[in-house]
Amino acid sequence: MELNEVTSKLPKHLLQFVVDQPYNAYTPIDQAVWRYVMRRNCKHLRKIAHASYLHGLEVTGVEIDRIPTMYGMNRILKEIGWAAVAVDGFIPPGAFMEFTQYNVLVIAADIRTIEHIEYTPAPDIIHESAGHAPILAVPEFAEYLCAIGEAGAKAFSSAKDVELYEAIRHLSIIKEDPATKDDEVIAAERDIERIQQNMGEPSEMAQIRNLHWWTVEYGLIGSLTDFKLYGAGLLSSIGEAISCLKDDVKKLPYTLDAMNCNYDITKPQPQLFVTPDFKHLMKVLEEFKQRMAWKQGGLTGVQRAIESQQTSTLVFSSGLQLTGTIRDVIVVDNAPVFIRSEGVSALSYNDEELPGFGKDQLTVGFASPVGKIMVRDARSTSGSTGATPVLSVEALDEYVDLESLNDSALRAAGIEINTQANIRFQSGIVVEGLVSMFIRNDKGALMMILFREAKVQYQGKVLIKKSAYSMAVGSSIISAFAGAADIDAFEPLVSVPREKMHKIIHSDASVRLQKLYSEVRAMRETTVQGDRLIEIFNILKREFRNDWLLSLEVLELLEMHRPGSETAHDIKAYLEHKASEENRLTQLIQNGLALLDGDKVKVKR
Repeated sequence: MELNEVTSKLPKHLLQFVVDQPYNAYTPIDQAVWRYVMRRNCKHLRKIAHASYLHGLEVTGVEIDRIPTMYGMNRILKEIGWAAVAVDGFIPPGAFMEFTQYNVLVIAADIRTIEHIEYTPAPDIIHESAGHAPILAVPEFAEYLCAIGEAGAKAFSSAKDVELYEAIRHLSIIKEDPATKDDEVIAAERDIERIQQNMGEPSEMAQIRNLHWWTVEYGLIGSLTDFKLYGAGLLSSIGEAISCLKDDVKKLPYTLDAMNCNYDITKPQPQLFVTPDFKHLMKVLEEFKQRMAWKQGGLTGVQRAIESQQTSTLVFSSGLQLTGTIRDVIVVDNAPVFIRSEGVSALSYNDEELPGFGKDQLTVGFASPVGKIMVRDARSTSGSTGATPVLSVEALDEYVDLESLNDSALRAAGIEINTQANIRFQSGIVVEGLVSMFIRNDKGALMMILFREAKVQYQGKVLIKKSAYSMAVGSSIISAFAGAADIDAFEPLVSVPREKMHKIIHSDASVRLQKLYSEVRAMRETTVQGDRLIEIFNILKREFRNDWLLSLEVLELLEMHRPGSETAHDIKAYLEHKASEENRLTQLIQNGLALLDGDKVKVKR
């Protein structure tokens, strides 16, 4: 991949998803499909899409007549601070959102087959480039896309989420392959139903994935009765761009409740959500973020980290970050007072591993108490005995944030280098050991205390006993999120799917048809040969009765070269008959003829 000022900022674990755009593999039929969809969409969406759509196509380098290249798009996208990369099909939702956090648009390299020209069950270059890219020209939406990407990268997922993603990806792949048998599709659909019925409590990732779907992918903007399209799925799907206007597709106000509305990527949507404006998207996202462990921390955050069974990061109030698989927590008064990670772990600050505390050193986990510590404060009190005033000294227990103590306060609390310390936490946990070092953050707050010959006890039970022990400092856990603090230091949470998009094997007949498409395309770009166009149409009638798109293209060129000719009339009659005989082609052919005639397509509500 050719890096630029935007893509060079991508973390290494995202680069694994990037593939070379196989531009030379796009067939002449692929180019014709792109041109048909884009011309049809530009005409139809002119009045029903968000006002920025057509301008956005120009701003983001998406052409009407040919499939765009990543190079060409990037050359233009950089002007608005974005970039595009090609990937293989439907990548994990968390990875997709994380790309957008870095202002990078993910574009599936494949293009839908002509059989799925109205709606594709798999992400493709039409959906990604012609759907997602244009609305990036709206600064408020681009800001939202980055913000939901950041939140998605922090969201905890479950093992069930991964299983469902893999099942949906598999179904999207086989549905797009013309060679797939019906029983394979039925089995894959049943597998998804089985998983969905046993998902359990929805994870953060499941909920933010829903919010992403009902906004970025299938969002409407305006009012419930007067709205425009802005979601990529609608802007790239001829079928849904039309069907979504009908009354049988419910229109609901976009609120946080959308996080509980699941979807099926392989089918048209039964309902859509309408946001009054793009600012409202940020408002709802902020509501959701306040529910996330990333923002809440505390016991909720620790528990979600444990439930995820994956690499997670806990952030102490001192700023210290613990990355690892969190396994255990001791709870007192609904607060975590002792946490333990298992296996390879690391300590970081400001998202960078601390030297000496990386995964190469913390190979068997890390454990530490959390909370305020007890200090004794000797205070003078006054009283009287009869007429005689009396002064006395009273020892009072006080609980303080250990990270806030400077060296003199630490000495007063009996915590000093080369001194045996006895630290009592408010929770009842006791840490004893010879203090060997303090580690502070760049703001002067204490982050760690290192001990020799240390012992950590709770209610008479020894939790830790080590000759060298590093204790985290923090009165609370202020944040918890999925993945590592230092993302380049740990293995990524998600990896490239094993199952790849199927490469369609073309029959001899398909290859001959491709050559005819190529010939017609060449005429459009150079010199129209009327007699040869007539020959090609006759070949189509004899050998390729199932094809309709090339007949449309031949008709278009004949109308330009020989307007009103008898052959043009015959082709139009041929297509109209095909539209009346084959229901699956009716709307497609009528739409294509309308493009040539300049008529408006009417949508029944």
